[in-house]
Amino acid sequence: MRTVRVDTVPGHPPTYAMAPRPGELPVAVWGMGGDTGAGMRDVQHAHDFAVISYLTAGGRLTTGGRTLTVAPGDVLVVAPGEVMGPFEMPMRLNGWGVSFTPDALGPDVPGAYLAWRAHPLLFPFVRGGATGALRLSVPVEARPEWEARIRTLRRELAERADGHREAALAHLVLLLVEVSRLAADVVDDLRVNAEPLLAEVFAVIEERYPQPLSLRDVARAVSITPGHLTSTVRRRTGRTVQEWITERRMVQARRLLAATALPVGEVGRLVGYPDPGYFARVFGRANGVSPARWRGGR
Repeated sequence: MRTVRVDTVPGHPPTYAMAPRPGELPVAVWGMGGDTGAGMRDVQHAHDFAVISYLTAGGRLTTGGRTLTVAPGDVLVVAPGEVMGPFEMPMRLNGWGVSFTPDALGPDVPGAYLAWRAHPLLFPFVRGGATGALRLSVPVEARPEWEARIRTLRRELAERADGHREAALAHLVLLLVEVSRLAADVVDDLRVNAEPLLAEVFAVIEERYPQPLSLRDVARAVSITPGHLTSTVRRRTGRTVQEWITERRMVQARRLLAATALPVGEVGRLVGYPDPGYFARVFGRANGVSPARWRGGR
């Protein structure tokens, strides 16, 4: 699974996005073994996807000057937008990492921050103003099943046999169910301490992203100033309102490119970019390739 660097605010850490090819599930499984360092960034950065790290051996993870000691059976839940790093290299960790975006859970799951709040299996990935990875612990008796499920998910994604999409999704959902059960206290806290402003902001984005939509439009819809909206959303999610609008549009654009034969310009129009050239430029920056090359699977 490729990742691409997306536009960032000057002075802020870069954000990386998953860039699945047509027909490829937005899910990746990767192993951590021994002196882990290859493929892991040793500078501050964020992801616009979720990460579950399941550790099969103890060790130390140093990020941002803070050292976290982990034990066998620990699960680290990293929310989208969470700033990680710089890491102390090499990291002596053993275990598995699972990365995914909301797209993996089906076409009806919205692709903006709202998805992480609205889908019952995604609540553990939304922690308001909390920082750092959420740390959970798998009971000893359940650890063999956890490792077997992750290995099976990895095999389905790698071999791509008939029915692999349905099988991989089933294993991902079961994994998320287990994470949600481990994080029951966190989930309850989120439901009690809801964030109505963010919910309203992302509801506006979800409803109006196919139309021309700016920061000022969103601010007017939720009755606060653009400056206050910008600072609040960036502080709570690590990204700007405009970045979330773009991200929602890109999710829908990738779906339309993969599932329809619509011309690229028409896809752009349907996701809020009436100018085909501008749509192509935005898509290229967000996904690393042009819409046509993405559709072709290059």
